[in-house]
Amino acid sequence: MSVGGKGLVLETLRQASSQDAAILKPAEQQLQLWETEPGFYSTLVQIFSDHSVEVTVRWLAVLYFKNGVDRYWRKTAPKAISEEEKTSIRHGLLLNLGEPVPQVATQLAVLIGKIARVDCPREWGDLLPALFQAVRSTDQLVQHRTLLTLHHVVKQLASKRLAADRRTFQELTGQMYTFLVELWQNQTEAFLGQGSCPEAAIPSLERSHLALKVLRKLTVHGFKKPEESQEAMLFLHSVFERIRVMLTFRKQHINNDHMKDIAEKYIVLLTKVLRDMLDDFPFSYLRFIKPSLELATYYMFTAAGDGLVFERFTVQCLNLIKAILLSPEYKPCKVIEDTKNPQTLEAFRIKAEFFTDSVLAEICHKLVSHYFLLTAEDLEAWENDPEGFCAEVEGGESWKYSLRPCTETLFVSLFHEYRSFLVPVLVNLVRSSQCPVDPRDFMAILQKDAVYCAAGLAAFELFDDVDFDQWFTSTLVEELRIRDSNYRVIRRRVIWLVGQWTGVKFSPEHRPTLYQAVIHLLAAEEDLVVRLGSASTLRLALDDFEFDPEQFMPFLPTIFGLLFELLKEVKECDTKMQVLHVMSFMIEVVGAGIRPHAAPLAQYLPGLWNASIDHNLLRCAILTTLVHMVTGLMRESEGLHEFLISIIRVSTDVREPCHVYLVEDGLLLWLTTLENTANPHPALLGLYDNMIPLIQMSSENLRLCLQITTAYTLLCPEQFLAKYGEQVVKTMASLLTDLKSEGTVLVMRTVEMVLRVLPGPGADLLRPLLPPVMMKVAEADCYPILMSMYLSLLARLVLYSQDAFTWTLNQTVTSENRSPEDLLERVVWVWSDKLPLVSPEERRKLCALGLAHLCGSGWPPVMKVWPAAVSAVVEVVYDVTLEDSTQDKLVVSGSGNVGSPEPLELETEHVCRRQRLAEGDPVHTTSLRDFLGNQMKRMKDSVDLATITALAQDLDHNCRVLLQEVTPA
Repeated sequence: MSVGGKGLVLETLRQASSQDAAILKPAEQQLQLWETEPGFYSTLVQIFSDHSVEVTVRWLAVLYFKNGVDRYWRKTAPKAISEEEKTSIRHGLLLNLGEPVPQVATQLAVLIGKIARVDCPREWGDLLPALFQAVRSTDQLVQHRTLLTLHHVVKQLASKRLAADRRTFQELTGQMYTFLVELWQNQTEAFLGQGSCPEAAIPSLERSHLALKVLRKLTVHGFKKPEESQEAMLFLHSVFERIRVMLTFRKQHINNDHMKDIAEKYIVLLTKVLRDMLDDFPFSYLRFIKPSLELATYYMFTAAGDGLVFERFTVQCLNLIKAILLSPEYKPCKVIEDTKNPQTLEAFRIKAEFFTDSVLAEICHKLVSHYFLLTAEDLEAWENDPEGFCAEVEGGESWKYSLRPCTETLFVSLFHEYRSFLVPVLVNLVRSSQCPVDPRDFMAILQKDAVYCAAGLAAFELFDDVDFDQWFTSTLVEELRIRDSNYRVIRRRVIWLVGQWTGVKFSPEHRPTLYQAVIHLLAAEEDLVVRLGSASTLRLALDDFEFDPEQFMPFLPTIFGLLFELLKEVKECDTKMQVLHVMSFMIEVVGAGIRPHAAPLAQYLPGLWNASIDHNLLRCAILTTLVHMVTGLMRESEGLHEFLISIIRVSTDVREPCHVYLVEDGLLLWLTTLENTANPHPALLGLYDNMIPLIQMSSENLRLCLQITTAYTLLCPEQFLAKYGEQVVKTMASLLTDLKSEGTVLVMRTVEMVLRVLPGPGADLLRPLLPPVMMKVAEADCYPILMSMYLSLLARLVLYSQDAFTWTLNQTVTSENRSPEDLLERVVWVWSDKLPLVSPEERRKLCALGLAHLCGSGWPPVMKVWPAAVSAVVEVVYDVTLEDSTQDKLVVSGSGNVGSPEPLELETEHVCRRQRLAEGDPVHTTSLRDFLGNQMKRMKDSVDLATITALAQDLDHNCRVLLQEVTPA
């Protein structure tokens, strides 16, 4: 594209910024076609550099360029931008350091940073000198935009992690650090000196903020050992004073929203400089431990902070204290004398000197009495958005950003570090708060709530010091019965407290009292926040190792009904998911006990599924609930098949976008449905249409896919294999070409199941897979578990279909260009050699049966290795024969539990089918000892006596004795 194409590109960009889709779409497609055209990006530079062009078009031009850098700037990229064009572009970008539009300027700065990460300093050596020169400009706009650009350039360069790149960045830091510290100090003094004219201070404040952003990256990433740089240490020392000054500055301009916002960002950035240094260079930070703790505690835990601090600063300070407490570098060994590092000992000494008993008591009391109190904003959220209030309270890593979780994690950390002193302090608080308070005294209620919060957070630390059972029965239960509206705060906290102590110290005999309390707290007339808190506590009680299902069963119908009503009442997706998880877990732990109570939920879930089309996480929760429900209902779940099949089809269809989120849970529900189905039907069979594409993906869900295939093979072998058999075999053949050993074993187990359920037709169907199996055995180069599977398949071929075995032998010979006799001899030799390694015992006996059958065939190639083969079989005979008996211990007479490898496995329909199949398996119906004898008699009928006598000479004494015993006369 030539420069003359600027007008065409400009017009296309205008069309691409249109709100009309009919104009926008063709323009976007045209711009996409131009992405690889020479000169396109130079033209974009011309367009966004032209201030007469509309701002939206210029902004869009920068965005297209920025996206193109990721794809076409590197030399190794396909259709990369030429070096000549890149040189011209770099020059053009440096002419835009006076960009007047903030949005365009920001995108330009990001764009220059992305290019700098690739080109600086080698291909773009003049970038930093040009920025240093421009930042000295007397033009405030140019200076601001240059600092903005420098921030993004340094941010990109600091993110490079190769050793050579880090050295280069350290060199760049040495060149610019002094200048930037001076610039930061000058700009800071400039805006602090404009106290009488706040608006005049804003430009200097913004430039100082940008300079501080650059210094943050340089200080943390630009020094190998920051403590060796006097300038870096002086800068960090100045951070503490600047925090104090900026807190006062913010208070002075509290009524100017713009100034206040910038000042707050500035203060938070200052604290982040300290946090970054502590995280990256804990030993370099030694001299700042005491100032950090003094600063944080001064503003957080004394009256000095009143009116000065704000939430984000508070969160940063509290997290700074916690980081110092928990830093592994600051913790000596359990025996301090064993700690070799003097810096660790010094840090430990500083902490010990600072955290005196009085300081700890002050912090503990302030956390409980001030920070743990529910605020007016909390209570307003409780009243107006109870579901949002509960979701906010239970946020994951919100301690990094939100005040309440931050204070709670600091409290727990302090307790863990200084348990011996803080336990008596908290125990006294708990004892002084145990008496019920007047419901009309709302402040007393909030204070009790805060103390109970502390007792729950420190439950593990208070194990030996608080008799929770006595507290529960004498006080907490009574408080749950106080129905006053104000007391809902305590009811919610008490039931939460019980949940915290459930897994710590809560006797089983008190569980019924808890269940009864939960019933009252889940009632429709109770406050919604209290009901949701009760559901969460119930989940913890059910998940405890001391949970007794029998003890819970009398309460199950009422609690399940109340949870169901709660599920229907809540509106938010996250809240429905939370309640559904509780119900799902309850169904899982009570198992079949859910049958009489599951009907209402089963009727409700289809509507919830349809309503949650845009909420995949909620749909995952529905799928999980249905898995547990089907498991509990067992065969009765067939009544849900219409709904189950419809959602399994959606969840596992690779053409549905939602399958990315739902496929794993959908497959698990599919498998569970099959395992609990007694009567197959066309709709269930037709569901397998979704499976072939999933198997072909060879994804992490391959195990589940093959388990489902096996379940179909057991459920309706004739119908399933007639409809899908050829597709399955073809897919597996393709799959085996690139699977690892673990995946191959999974496939072979599925293949073996086909042979077991339909020996004759199955062998014919599987023929495309069999020659590679025989070839792998002949090569004898695979893991024992995989060799066990290969030998099992060959053994079943020998036992079930000798024609299929012969065909496999001939087909393998054709592909290997060797004689059938040589191949058979090799296979039998490997079989004999590897038989002792086959496991488990049932599979080893199966392989011995197949080998014994070959030993009795009299085939000349087998006779060449007959002594080794018979010896291997005899060894297995001894393994499976009961001591002082001739009985085969694996032969089951009557009804025996031979099909279930898991002793505690539920007796699902699938398990019963597997049991019946196992009962008819040769391993459990045929005595190996007798079978070997019959094969020896069979061999006598086809091999002359002299040959047999000669072969027997190579057997050891015990082997000859056993053969004489088992061979019929």
